[in-house]
Amino acid sequence: MDVGAVSFGLDNLPYGVFSRPGEPRRVGVRVGDHVLDLAAALGGDVYAVPSLNPLLALGRAAWRETRARARDAAATGDHLIPLSEVTLHLPIEVADYVDFYASLEHASNLGRIFRPDDEPLKPNWRHLPVGYHGRAGTVVVSGTPIRRPCGQRPSFGPSRKLDIEAEVGFVVGVPTRLGERAGAFEDHVFGVALVNDWSARDIQAWEYVPLGPFLGKSFATSMSAWITPLDALEEARVEGRSQEPEPPAYLRRQEPWGLDLTLRVELNGETIATPSFRDMYWTPDQMLAHMTVNGASLRTGDLFASGTVSSVGQPGSLIELTWNGADPVKLPGATRTFLEDGDVVTITAWTPGGISLGEVSGKVLPAT
Repeated sequence: MDVGAVSFGLDNLPYGVFSRPGEPRRVGVRVGDHVLDLAAALGGDVYAVPSLNPLLALGRAAWRETRARARDAAATGDHLIPLSEVTLHLPIEVADYVDFYASLEHASNLGRIFRPDDEPLKPNWRHLPVGYHGRAGTVVVSGTPIRRPCGQRPSFGPSRKLDIEAEVGFVVGVPTRLGERAGAFEDHVFGVALVNDWSARDIQAWEYVPLGPFLGKSFATSMSAWITPLDALEEARVEGRSQEPEPPAYLRRQEPWGLDLTLRVELNGETIATPSFRDMYWTPDQMLAHMTVNGASLRTGDLFASGTVSSVGQPGSLIELTWNGADPVKLPGATRTFLEDGDVVTITAWTPGGISLGEVSGKVLPAT
């Protein structure tokens, strides 16, 4: 796929929240280099609010109706505002944030780095999608600067191993009650957003035993300003990767919810990796099923992400790309093992048919 061919046409129509100077935030969809003002084009209070959550809560039938009406409205050319005239905001009120560890290549690479004399994968990894609960309050929209975190490494100070994690996130619309399991994936999940789950590898390495990630991960998670609805990704759906052993019944796939997405990771404008999401071992429907199998409830605005997307020869993190700093990435006139102050990371993604998932970007600021 020619990256230049990816598009925001009428077959895409991702949703976001925008504002113009002196005007309130409201819901729109992207059409090329414009945003369609849904409040003006369609009417209705659900679009004249600073979050997608009210729309998400309405469910699949309302999502499809809105998409059809938005397509018709966009085709008229009315109520389109140039992107250069608007500010984009965090598109949802994030209720809960869960991060998974779903890439076989990523998990295997980290196992080889940190446990070179042991099996790369822990015994549970092929039996369930490993995950942890993150910090909803530190999810920020693309373009928000990221302050280098401080913590114990084990000595206290700014992280020296600040890293990225190129991920794909899924936004929940329809909630569940406490004590019940989620139903069909497409009945709960509204759409897809790109995620960069920034990581302080040195802080994380010192703190994570025995309870898992904490301050090394909770300082910031960036998500794209645009959420691509599932209906725009029908042509990208693929069968998930084969799994051995066969997972328990609740994790067995009922529908093909693997997604054929190519991600591109840029560091200071230079492409450093192009991992494939279709290679993920665990698919998002399995992640949703596992999240709720114990009766944990879903809430409108929940965000769950895949974990680092890595494929053979195309890792989605610097710790893999540089093998924990042993083999620096070469850039024009510079090298990198981990991120330095002033670095800008941008992640984009697209389908084989040219549907763009937008971008998630952030610039590293010095620690305070």
